[in-house]
Formats: sequence, structure tokens, C-alpha cells
Amino acid sequence: MIASVEHNEGMQAQRKAAMAVLAHSDAAAIEQCLEAVALPAHENLRQPENGLVMVRGRIGGDGAPFNLGEATVSRAAVRLSTGEVGFGYTLGRNSRKAQMIALCDAMVQSSEFAATVEAKVLAPLRATVAATRSRKAAETAATRVDFYTMVRGEG
Repeated sequence: MIASVEHNEGMQAQRKAAMAVLAHSDAAAIEQCLEAVALPAHENLRQPENGLVMVRGRIGGDGAPFNLGEATVSRAAVRLSTGEVGFGYTLGRNSRKAQMIALCDAMVQSSEFAATVEAKVLAPLRATVAATRSRKAAETAATRVDFYTMVRGEG
């Protein structure tokens, strides 16, 4: 029982990490990486569709929640022929990206495809996302202004 719980927690952490990489990646980059993988037979459980979600905010990060506004999202659900079900959500109106994310999510859960997806899809995308974040951090740091206060010498 404990081993099963630990396996499920490990699987959830792996899926969470994969979804973070895929959500921050460009659709064209995901598609290019998926071309290097022999995609398994799969069916759409939920055709890709666009919709709205309510975005909530908090004043100061810990204040009372309030409705900030709506954001457009795309979602899809896919089932592999081996039974694994994957879900894909992404901001914006990119139905194809949501479907590719769902397919990757299902493949990550499959013992047959997990290693291939990690090596040929997630690892290259993770490197690209890290490089983009590093470049943006360097650009931001270059414009940083250090303010300091001068104390007047009056007594």
C-alpha cells in the first residue's frame, strides 16, 4: 500500500514537471520535438476546445481574493490505446498545443513511452525554457537601477 502511494506521488510529480515545461514551451517547438517520436495510437476523449477561466488575485499576495478578470484557455483530453489518459491546458487559443500537451501527458504516464518522451521532448524543451529564462533575467538585470538614500549632514 505504501509503495503504491509513493509511486502515485512520484508519478504526479513527474507529470507536474512535464506540464510545467510544456506549458512554457512554444507550440512549434513541441511539435518539432514530437516529430522525433513514434506517436502511439490514441483517440481524443475531448476534442480541443477554447474557453474562459476566471483569474483570481489577492492584494499583497495574502489579502482577500477578488476576481481579476477572465483569461482564454484551450484544453484537450487524449487516451492512448494502452489506456493512459492525458489532459492538456494552455493559456490562449491554441487548440493544437493543448492536444500535444495532452498527448505528452498520456505518454509520460506510460511505462513504454515515458523514457522516450523525457529524452526526445521534455529534455530539449526544458533546456530551451531554461535558456529563455536566463536570457530574460540577464536582460532585466542589465536595466536594474540601484537606489540609495543619502543622509543629510545637518545635526
